[in-house]
Amino acid sequence: MTSRVCNSCARARWAWVAAAITVGVALAFAGCADDAAGPAAPADLVLRGGVVATVDADNTMAEAVAITDGWIVAVGSDELVAEFIGAETEVIELGGRFAGPGFIEGHGHYMSLGNSKTILDLNDAPNWDAIVAMVAEAVADAEPGEWIRGRGWHQEKWDRPPEPVVEGNPTHGTLTAASPENPVLLGHASGHAAFANALALERGGYTRDSEPPPGGELVRDENGELTGLLRETAQGPVSAAFADSQLGRSPEEIEAQFRREVMLAAEEALSKGVTSFQDAGTGFGTIDRLKELEAEGALPVRLYIMVRRQSNEEMDARLPDYYMPSEGDDYLTVRSIKRQIDGALGSHGAWLLEPYEDMPESVGLVLETVEDITGTAHVAIKHGFQVNTHAIGDRANREVLDIYEAVFDSAGAGDDLRWRIEHAQHVHPDDIARFAQLGVLASMQGVHATSDAPWIPLRLGDDRARERTYLWRSFMDAGVPINNGTDVPVEDIDPLASFHSSVTRLTVDGSIFYPEQNMSRIEALRSYTINNAYAAFEEEFKGSLEVGKLGDVVVIDRDILTVPDGELADARVDLTIVGGVVRYER
Repeated sequence: MTSRVCNSCARARWAWVAAAITVGVALAFAGCADDAAGPAAPADLVLRGGVVATVDADNTMAEAVAITDGWIVAVGSDELVAEFIGAETEVIELGGRFAGPGFIEGHGHYMSLGNSKTILDLNDAPNWDAIVAMVAEAVADAEPGEWIRGRGWHQEKWDRPPEPVVEGNPTHGTLTAASPENPVLLGHASGHAAFANALALERGGYTRDSEPPPGGELVRDENGELTGLLRETAQGPVSAAFADSQLGRSPEEIEAQFRREVMLAAEEALSKGVTSFQDAGTGFGTIDRLKELEAEGALPVRLYIMVRRQSNEEMDARLPDYYMPSEGDDYLTVRSIKRQIDGALGSHGAWLLEPYEDMPESVGLVLETVEDITGTAHVAIKHGFQVNTHAIGDRANREVLDIYEAVFDSAGAGDDLRWRIEHAQHVHPDDIARFAQLGVLASMQGVHATSDAPWIPLRLGDDRARERTYLWRSFMDAGVPINNGTDVPVEDIDPLASFHSSVTRLTVDGSIFYPEQNMSRIEALRSYTINNAYAAFEEEFKGSLEVGKLGDVVVIDRDILTVPDGELADARVDLTIVGGVVRYER
């Protein structure tokens, strides 16, 4: 089969871009030194005296950066960039600190991040009893009938199992006792399961005799009673019941909540050095509201949106009105579609080639059919949209590659489509070469590996885990670019934590999770900057600190490319700059 992305051509193109930029910089500085040409125009902002990782094609290091009108006008030594300092120039003394391109979150859920700041945060709860206590405290401050929601629990991370326990999870008895008059819905950290108390199950229309919707599971105890655990699409009816409870709000209340969540997400992202955010799934209605905020200049973070939860028929009719490729200093880009073929490994929802080690009767769940995703792929080809499909299990990844290959061939699609598989966590080694052959990008999350490491062998067994999970080195050696992220709010949005996981694969118990798959420091940095820009067709404008690119910069308190591994976990973001404007300062 003809390769969809020619790696040598891609390298040649990057070399050409790097050469053009190098020549441009040389000419600019030559002009600055020429008395006839006069001095350089003063920049708005200069950062100097630092360790500046440009992340250009040659991974050039510099000392200083100058930015004017939101765009980089000079990168180089302190002496060269001094030409751009005038009376009105704001100068930031780096004092040896590290500066690099603003981090790009390669896969997250922007509005869910904002919403997570308004509900119970269960990520650090040590066990089920602590979660029940948190709910009880929330109930004490709530009106009867008011919903109590939370997110972030993970049964594999608790310090002790719940009692009683069914399939490693609690039953709703203690939760119902703590909240008899308030429906409770608590999302799993992965987003692929939730736990409901008796009243929430009732509001969702569930009874002992209920059957789950396609692609979902209702977990039952030995007596056939619902435990309250809802896997995958089984969450839908209860989530819909919560949504119905919100219908009485006024338009002003709805808009205020929306704007609050947008700002809360931005504050969290900026505090972690994230200047661009690739949002893995938003409907047309939310996109319309984000367009209004962009028009107002009210989006503090650059958003790249994947269209989600729209039928193929609706997308075919409406996508032309939503095609918004990056044109430079944008804060809202729309040019891709998100689909999801399976669930998550932690909730036994990932679609596997062989059964789960700890649940041998199951190979996971299919959430969206091959036929429907194939239809989406044809719609995307027709309208020039990228397709980004969630696939976690090895069977899921193989099926998505089959879909992409068949659609590419039948549609006579051209090169450089940059279609993605989101997560690509568990992949049969035979399929890695297919990623490269088809030009499919692996959109992975470094922090997932170390977060999941303690329990992955429980799900897959040691041999399968080593052979197929988080194969970063195998992908890169095959010529497949990896774009990095956190899947926030599944994990903390912190790129430095994901960077640390990518280069050390160090788990909480001090062990190293299959270190042969580690990234180097510069590979990890590129995966969070230029690779993510490339994965969104935005490498012309962002992802590296080069003349002619956006002035999006992160300043970190230490050099993350050289400090010992033991110090990486302590690295902190000091400044986040978007378009030459300091948006966050620690």
